[in-house]
Amino acid sequence: MSRHRASLGTLLRHVHLNGPLSRAALAERMGVNRSTILALTSELAAAGLVREENPEEVLGAGRPSFVVRPETGRVFVLAFDVAVDRLVAARVGLGGTILDRRETPRPRTGVDLDTVVTGLAGLGRELFDAAPPGTVCAGVGASYCGMIRPGDGMVRYGPELGWVDQAFGTELESALGIGLPVAVGNEAHLGAHAEFVRGAGIGSPDLIYLHGDVGVGGGILVGGRLLGGEGGYGAEVGHMLVNPHGGRECLCGSRGCLEAETGEYALLEAVGRAGEFGRAAVRDVVREAADGKPEAEAAVAAIGDWLGIGVANLINLFNPGVVVFGGTLRELYAVAAPQVDARIAQHGMPVSRERARLLPSGLGDDATLIGAAEKGFDALLSDPLDVLLSARTSPARPPVAAPGGPR
Repeated sequence: MSRHRASLGTLLRHVHLNGPLSRAALAERMGVNRSTILALTSELAAAGLVREENPEEVLGAGRPSFVVRPETGRVFVLAFDVAVDRLVAARVGLGGTILDRRETPRPRTGVDLDTVVTGLAGLGRELFDAAPPGTVCAGVGASYCGMIRPGDGMVRYGPELGWVDQAFGTELESALGIGLPVAVGNEAHLGAHAEFVRGAGIGSPDLIYLHGDVGVGGGILVGGRLLGGEGGYGAEVGHMLVNPHGGRECLCGSRGCLEAETGEYALLEAVGRAGEFGRAAVRDVVREAADGKPEAEAAVAAIGDWLGIGVANLINLFNPGVVVFGGTLRELYAVAAPQVDARIAQHGMPVSRERARLLPSGLGDDATLIGAAEKGFDALLSDPLDVLLSARTSPARPPVAAPGGPR
């Protein structure tokens, strides 16, 4: 890729992640002169990716610097989030704004690739067809609660419903039928990235994200880069051993894993609600604990102990600046913080934990959905004009004029 095309992507990424920025601010961030910024923004504006406006407020003497804004209403991606109990789809505009969304329950019925793909494709087509005339879908991203093979979106392993080597990415691309590939990522990996760029972890490149659903997923950023491992399956922190003697059986076949000791089943069984399941049931118990109900308080405290041991291990290993609790762990940590903090103080090395902040997700239940959207935007932000041209000439919609300007 030429330096010029890379610069277009860099500028677009800045306004996508940071919102409206002046030409002067962009020049400073990119280390180029204002005439270069003018040329780049003019090209992106001609393509319909950004617009330039007079600043709302002018400070000081001299000519005010124009403000560059992402064209949120004109360029979007489709984002999908597959959790154990629900399917979510959204149309997300350039700049990260959720413009429209759909959600439906997902029954726990075993290997359900066809059901998931059909459901998501239906939601996605509704969103795509409801988009205003003249808008462009520039990508598709999806988050799945399992181990994802990079490149083709194959679910290598999804323990809760028994998915093994299921071709999720390619099947969804085919069923969606809009002429765009589907970029798939693990939910906690995508949640970690989302919290770093838009949530509780902004400005903290060494970050650990813990996502509670039925089990516990993890995403680890080191120096702002996702720790993927040899095959892309790294950071499976839910299967870190925390209770080797008499630990609960885990869906992975081991015993005493972090998710076995802190997940949905452990919490609900601890309060005598083993026949129940789902986010709502978990959050009911957490609310009861917050209200002082003794049985719920004891259960949450016990879960908090195991969670604290797991977090202490992660702090000792990675020395993060931020540990973010997402999914159902967001509410659980709010009540179990004393136990988590006590275990970290007991087991965490002082120099490793002294700067680590423990925070609830800044994006709430949308962390993994926003992560999927960012995955969908990746190609556009790498080579804006080429990707936009491909999207505009997709067979799913009549072709329109290609973006102008030099390439």
